[in-house]
Amino acid sequence: MWDRRGNTGYTNGMAKVMVSLPDDLLWAVDIEADRRGTTRSGYLRILAEEELRRRSIRRALRMAEIDKMDGFSPGHGGGAADLVKMTRPAR
Repeated sequence: MWDRRGNTGYTNGMAKVMVSLPDDLLWAVDIEADRRGTTRSGYLRILAEEELRRRSIRRALRMAEIDKMDGFSPGHGGGAADLVKMTRPAR
């Protein structure tokens, strides 16, 4: 396994973050990253991307379910701002 002190240099185009994990979880992450032939950061990036992708899919499916409940709702027609402006008191 690689040096556990990690990469301390700066990486262009990416933010560095500090994350606190229990030792046993960090150990499991390191083992899996090593098994996959990547770094700890690379593996955590993969996990984050996969979870965000799954969340996006779940949200899209839920929105489709909501649309099916009463049929697709196109919204209010876009005139709400004009109605609010018309009812405002003059300055």
